[in-house]
Amino acid sequence: MSISMPVTPAAVPAIGPPLWLLAELTYRCPLHCVFCYNPVDFARQEAELSTDDWLRVLREGREMGAVQLGLSGGEPLVRDDLEVIVAEARRLGYYTNLLTSGVGLSPARAAALKAAGLEHVQLSFQDSTPEMNDFLSHTKTFDLKSRVARIIKDQGWPMVMNVVIHRMNIEHMDRIIEMAAELGAEYLELANTQYYSWAYLNRDHLLPTHEQLREAETVTDRWRAKLGDRMRIFFVAPDYHEGRAKKCVNGWGNMFLTVAPDGTALPCHTAKMLPGLSFPNVREHSLRDIWFDSEGFNRYRGTGWMKEPCTSCEFREQDLGGCRCQAFMLANDPAAADPVCVKSPHHQQVVDAVAQAAKSAATAANGAARGVREQPLVFRNPVNSRRLGAALPGPAAATLKS
Repeated sequence: MSISMPVTPAAVPAIGPPLWLLAELTYRCPLHCVFCYNPVDFARQEAELSTDDWLRVLREGREMGAVQLGLSGGEPLVRDDLEVIVAEARRLGYYTNLLTSGVGLSPARAAALKAAGLEHVQLSFQDSTPEMNDFLSHTKTFDLKSRVARIIKDQGWPMVMNVVIHRMNIEHMDRIIEMAAELGAEYLELANTQYYSWAYLNRDHLLPTHEQLREAETVTDRWRAKLGDRMRIFFVAPDYHEGRAKKCVNGWGNMFLTVAPDGTALPCHTAKMLPGLSFPNVREHSLRDIWFDSEGFNRYRGTGWMKEPCTSCEFREQDLGGCRCQAFMLANDPAAADPVCVKSPHHQQVVDAVAQAAKSAATAANGAARGVREQPLVFRNPVNSRRLGAALPGPAAATLKS
């Protein structure tokens, strides 16, 4: 398979190396989160790179200049060779970061990973109470996560906590931040849900209202003032409410390279959903050829691919047109202006979604009082994945939400 495409100098800027390599080691995961960004059809994608394949990918990445390695999934701790991968990454000179639910991180495993050279662990919580944390992940893991937080501290790793924020937990912000402080977190990322994959299917349940967002930001600012330098809090606002597009992964094919469990190389972790693009596999091509020469990585680099209103927009160099996956999901056109932008001809879809969120929140509250049940959440699990089949998030999946 050829991965080359004709690219004009005006269409693609000078290409630097991929500084950040994300190794999605597996889609296997003990959690069933309703906002997971893994593909909806992950259960059909069982192939995983071997240990030797991953070690070769790490070597090729370092040769190109990659300096930071994220180890994610699914749950990367289900890989028995994780310590081997970490040790090789350390030997090569990567800064290594494990993104984990905590399931599988015993004191012995933590000590082995520390000995292998792991430098950073990001621990996810779903909420601040056992009831909501365990409901949102469809597992009983809150107490385990609290124990893992102590294990992380005992190993001397920076205590980094991540909580995905949405309508079902945003009003618990005060308690979430308090919990992070009690567990000794040095960093807390409050990452508002981005609506891809499973989160897109559950958007009517998850998208917060304007009022909820404003109150959450007020609570966050109050805690920042109270804690000072004890804990850095990052509040990642959802772009549905801002009217401005964000630069996707710091620019398509600019510094971020993801390798999926089966070896598919991607400019971002959800790009596989985009139609009409070929993304090469590291089993067949070198990272260098993929990064510099493949159609998938060159298609949306820079600004030469843009259409109006992006072409003449004064912010085109700042946001680079926003998110291509979001453009496909909402406008059915990966080359369209990101519909979250007020200048997009498809922006009304975002306005309507936010209005529907407010309506759904009110309906849920009134319905609960009258014993009425909402449309059920779709949990990320193999059964639902196989049931949904190839219906990836986007216009084709809209019927799944109705």
